[in-house]
Amino acid sequence: MKRQSILFLLLFPLVLMGQKITVEEYIETYKDIAMKEMKDHKIPASITLAQGIIESGAGNSALAREAKNHFGIKCHKGWNGKTYTMDDDEKDECFRKYRKAEDSYRDHSDFLTSRSRYADLFKLDIMDYEGWAKGLKAAGYATSPTYATALINRIKTNKLYLYDQLAMGLISEKELKKRMKGEDQTQVNITSTELELAFSPSDRSLYELVDMTDDKRFIYENNHVRFLYAKEGETPESLAKELGIKKKKLCKYNLITRPDEMVFHQGDIVYLEQLRKRNRKVKKYITVGGETVRDIALCFAVRPDKIMKRNKLEENVVLKPGQKIKLK
Repeated sequence: MKRQSILFLLLFPLVLMGQKITVEEYIETYKDIAMKEMKDHKIPASITLAQGIIESGAGNSALAREAKNHFGIKCHKGWNGKTYTMDDDEKDECFRKYRKAEDSYRDHSDFLTSRSRYADLFKLDIMDYEGWAKGLKAAGYATSPTYATALINRIKTNKLYLYDQLAMGLISEKELKKRMKGEDQTQVNITSTELELAFSPSDRSLYELVDMTDDKRFIYENNHVRFLYAKEGETPESLAKELGIKKKKLCKYNLITRPDEMVFHQGDIVYLEQLRKRNRKVKKYITVGGETVRDIALCFAVRPDKIMKRNKLEENVVLKPGQKIKLK
């Protein structure tokens, strides 16, 4: 459905009649529409805005300017509206043309809600924009292998997740403005091409969606270790039974020593395989303080004994802020 490279529209020189629209101006223009679509159709506003920014080059692409098409939606069978022709994967492809940008946003919502291949996205927590990003890629919304990562990075860079919170009534306009101006604890700063110093345990941008269970639950990979996100109230016993894994193995994979007392919460990572000896992508992690070896092991899918040996740490030590933990 999409171009081989979603970055084309972002990198191609855009020659406009007027001044080029900035990403910030685009967000300010369309945030209210995205939040309304979130309330009406249960699609995260952050996802809608991020897709709009990427697919339309923040409203500067020819398709967005001339056809008011902000999401790169092609005509497809059954489209009876106006059309716009341009070269994409093939020459002279047919795209939908709208009267105004708001119509494009509404059609984007209808497009996702009316097609069965996107149905599993609506089973996700509406605040789980990372799951949505990876689910869109897995369902074939775009052909680029980095589409999910691009969406997630855009959401984090511009704090678009705050519009999800505002739309759902979790924060006020005043609180949103305050967080936009200041440091937000959920922001992640990944530095250097080696991703070696500032990867945060709260960040999921290095996770890959790889499969789905028979019960339609997404399976991801972290450091080549398969995992899924737990649902509120699940236990090692109930998950082991559902997944067909021995309870003892599931507990070993997830460093659980007291399984009968363990209850998972919504969004907890549950590994389905043994943790690795090292992390293949992240060399070092800088602690924020209060973490244990077990916390870091589960975050980066690296065996705790290897972390302890590599960093000369004791098993139950509580780490101080700013410690550099070698992961490979």
